[in-house]
Amino acid sequence: MTACAERAHRASDGELNALYQQIERRLSDDADTRRRLVAAQRAWVAFRDSECQFMASPAQGGTAYPMVYSGCLADLTQKRVGDLRRLLQCPEGDLACPVPRGG
Repeated sequence: MTACAERAHRASDGELNALYQQIERRLSDDADTRRRLVAAQRAWVAFRDSECQFMASPAQGGTAYPMVYSGCLADLTQKRVGDLRRLLQCPEGDLACPVPRGG
């Protein structure tokens, strides 16, 4: 089960990185927004890791900890994947979307 949770996390992380790179490319002409993206992603990674340490804390020191921790990482990473996907598909003119439409 631990190996399965770790595979799920690695797959989610790969998907996340690919989407993040697409967003970075779209922001290549906007250095300020790109810096904000980098800061937001770093903050999100710190949140994800801390949140999963907290959520897995009941299993701390036990053999189930890696499975619980990796499962949490996979779940939160998939949620972020959904967020990044939505940013890549914002409708034209959406003022709440910092990522320009792709061409």
